[in-house]
Amino acid sequence: MAIGSKELAPVELDTFEDARLVEELRKAKEELFNLRFQSATGQLESHGRLRAVKRDISRIYTIIRERELGIRATPAPVAVAPKAEKKSKAKKDATASADAPAAEAEEAK
Repeated sequence: MAIGSKELAPVELDTFEDARLVEELRKAKEELFNLRFQSATGQLESHGRLRAVKRDISRIYTIIRERELGIRATPAPVAVAPKAEKKSKAKKDATASADAPAAEAEEAK
């Protein structure tokens, strides 16, 4: 891909969920609006960026439409792994409860 955003390659867009695609589309449209505004006021430095953003927008629309038609698969939701802190707390609680009967036995003596 010679022109366009390096962040929005079609292969990478395939891995995005629908909500993230909509968010990227909103960002791209906002950037296009700002670029058009800069162009109208004569402050635009890179005219090629207009073309790249337009292509990004159409690329996102294409992926969304292909998913609607069933041509392109929607990525499976990623399962969130439990954090290590939760495991360590459980171990601490288990250790504390195991030590409690021993402490009670010592106090009874």
